[in-house]
Amino acid sequence: MTSSLYQRDESSLSQLQKLRFFPLAVTGGSGAFLHAEDGRKLLDLSASWGAASLGHAHPALRDAVTAAFERQAGASTLSTANEPAILLAERLLEIVPGGADRRVWLGHSGSDANETVARAVVAATGRNRILSFSGAYHGGTAGSMAVSGHSVQEHAERSEGLQLIPYPDPYRAEGAGEAVLGQLEELFATSCPPSEVAAFFIEPIQSDGGLLVPPAGFLKALSELCNRHGILTVCDEVKVGLARSGKLHCFEHDGWTPDIVVLGKGLGGGLPISAAIGPAGILNHATAFSMQTLHGNPICSSAALAVLNTIEADGLVQNAAEAGDHLMDGLTALQQRLEPVGDVRGRGLAIGVELVKDRASKEPDAELAAMTVYRAYELGAVFYYVGMRSNVLELTPPLILSQRQADDAVGLISQAIEDAVAGRVPREKLAAFKGW
Repeated sequence: MTSSLYQRDESSLSQLQKLRFFPLAVTGGSGAFLHAEDGRKLLDLSASWGAASLGHAHPALRDAVTAAFERQAGASTLSTANEPAILLAERLLEIVPGGADRRVWLGHSGSDANETVARAVVAATGRNRILSFSGAYHGGTAGSMAVSGHSVQEHAERSEGLQLIPYPDPYRAEGAGEAVLGQLEELFATSCPPSEVAAFFIEPIQSDGGLLVPPAGFLKALSELCNRHGILTVCDEVKVGLARSGKLHCFEHDGWTPDIVVLGKGLGGGLPISAAIGPAGILNHATAFSMQTLHGNPICSSAALAVLNTIEADGLVQNAAEAGDHLMDGLTALQQRLEPVGDVRGRGLAIGVELVKDRASKEPDAELAAMTVYRAYELGAVFYYVGMRSNVLELTPPLILSQRQADDAVGLISQAIEDAVAGRVPREKLAAFKGW
């Protein structure tokens, strides 16, 4: 008997790199759909955690990669200059706001980009402390985990100078933004002198921490507080940047300009590439400081250029805003009908649906979230759950999602929640899938 793809995956690929929620095995994809081994077309509401920003098999991405291979300009920017990497860097300097004298560092993922920035700001400023948020997920390498605060990484060694503060959660606490700023002022006056802090790592939407959207004015006030003390602001746009929020950059919603911007995931449209854009004084601190052989790979750089060009040419910022509003409206209506839906929040096509056991107490319902994503997979949709309490459904579909597909998504999510509540997902099915 021939083994399934999922069985072959289990017998050949390391568990160290897996975060599985249901037995999905894909043979291909097209647009906003994944093609499963069993012949089904599944509506992709995750886009591989936001990485497949243009959906699947997009012709612009395919053509750019094919052309780059036909005239392959080496494999790296380590010891040679190659045109695709330079063109990408020049384009990023054009579209990312900031000071005049800046540089671009190119890597493979948001993890290595955040790690590089964390190391560079400390080395260049001589300040040995980093600020970050509880619940923050800045990557899966040792250096990026060291400046994160997510519960799933409790095993990781944190940076000796790391100071975590709460991320404001308007759903669970009124006035959360003011309280967090007050706590930071108190830390500056006591145990965390600002003169020791190199940078504050900030997610403009705390993604894996639960799709938390900060209250209006909070990030601007935070950046002004950091600026007064010479603390660099590092905006981690890895998951929610590049059109996903309904603006090209998610930080634009809050009226501030970070000192350093980190991009990843959707930048490559499914190929591994990341970027950090910031002051030359930081990113030119030293040569051979953060390098890997395939950094600046011309194929991946060409893919990233195609993504940026397609976002502009196809109006995907506007589509993310409009399709996202449509999806949000449908989910908000769902909230009125289904008691376990405690909160619906997000921007553009980055949306979180928080499931609770009781609306009054807001007690998280992690089991329901696990059953819901599993049932949605059975019904024909792919998405996952996130959050410090593992109870928030995360929707980060391709930027090409149509409003009709958004309607289909609402229907599938509604049915999945109702079926999960009704006990139509046997718990034994979930035994092999631990998720977060």
